[in-house]
Amino acid sequence: MSYPEPKYFGDTGEISAVARRNETPADILFQNGSGEYLAKGAATGGEFGLYRWNMGPKKGGPSAHFHKTISESFYILEGTVTIYNGNEWAPMKKGDFVYVPQGGLHGFRNDTDEPASMLLLFTPGADREPYFEGVAAVGEMTEEERAAFFLEHDNYWVEEA
Repeated sequence: MSYPEPKYFGDTGEISAVARRNETPADILFQNGSGEYLAKGAATGGEFGLYRWNMGPKKGGPSAHFHKTISESFYILEGTVTIYNGNEWAPMKKGDFVYVPQGGLHGFRNDTDEPASMLLLFTPGADREPYFEGVAAVGEMTEEERAAFFLEHDNYWVEEA
């Protein structure tokens, strides 16, 4: 595999780095957890989206699902996150990494009595922020609104094997 085609054609480089300090407040708060938008897809030119997901003890998460247009990767920073791999729910600990290509079945949750934190990486960088912010209201949507919401955000739910 070779390098992709260049996107920058200058000869001297440019000042374009973006930083987000650790003390920056969370971008989204949800019951028993928070999310931080480290690199939105829009900020990376659609190349990737990177998020830190912080879950309190016994925090549920999405059940078995897949995406048609994006891959999703998980890197566990702290604690234990139980990740569905299409076959079973497997505990992943600090330093563990899981890659799920487009179409790969997955889900995640924190089954432990301790908090957990992980990085979520989506490629390419889809606009996931409206999904994260809207998912809390799914219970208030009609069946038609819910179906349209999940379709718009490339989420396809399935029964676990």
